[in-house]
Amino acid sequence: MSNGPVRLASLAGQWYPAEAGALSTEIEACYLDVRGPGRLPVVDPQGERKIIGMVSPHAGYAYSGAIAAHGFLRLAEDGIPEAAIIIGPRHSYDPTPAIQTSGSWRTPLGESPIHDELARRIAAGLPEFRDGSEAFADENTVELQLPLLQHVYGESCAIVPIRVVRQDWAESKQVGDAIAAAAGETDVVIIASSDMTHYEPPSVAEAQDKILITLIEKMDPEGLLQTRPEISMCGRGAVAAMLVAASKLGARHAEILKYGHSGEVMSSAEVVGYVSVAVRR
Repeated sequence: MSNGPVRLASLAGQWYPAEAGALSTEIEACYLDVRGPGRLPVVDPQGERKIIGMVSPHAGYAYSGAIAAHGFLRLAEDGIPEAAIIIGPRHSYDPTPAIQTSGSWRTPLGESPIHDELARRIAAGLPEFRDGSEAFADENTVELQLPLLQHVYGESCAIVPIRVVRQDWAESKQVGDAIAAAAGETDVVIIASSDMTHYEPPSVAEAQDKILITLIEKMDPEGLLQTRPEISMCGRGAVAAMLVAASKLGARHAEILKYGHSGEVMSSAEVVGYVSVAVRR
């Protein structure tokens, strides 16, 4: 790991607490929530490391944290990966796809180093992707995964942040292929950051999301991108790229761990859907 730019937490104090103790307390409450797995994560150093990919939501923890907790609990029990590749869609105005190949990301829970060797190998397959921390300055999609990852592993799990923009098949396949080619013998988990249907009645969101979740469960990245494009899942390309890479790295099974929506937290006529998925060898 090399020195380089430090990407500071832009959402601390807004989407989650800015103080480490309060943040840990909120994350632990997500695990123990009625929508959560009901127990705190315990890392198994002898875990089998079969989880290659995950789908994890990126709303404020009060809304989606309990759903995300299901994935991070399974990840902890599965062992300790060498690196977490976190793929998020673009939510800022910056139209450029991006990767960061040096430096670190800091949150109230610590500082996660970039796995620079792995990141540079991935970047070699993504020549048009902008390199640097500034490309991620206002993005929530990668940042919201990091305190959850640090809560499990501390600062020991290096990261590679990637932002996708077009979210079409060409970009998703390019990113997935680049990750698979670069991973080699590196033990990685690929976290695709995505929420599901946005701002529809609960019954509509649940029905729509079931269609797309079934395609994730079938590990069908092309189908996920092509089916019902009007459904407002924001990270289809991120999930498709993860599925491409995970399949090439030996994954054969996607397990839907938990589905929910924001209306379960705050009753509303329009909700946002969330899902947690583990993709395994």
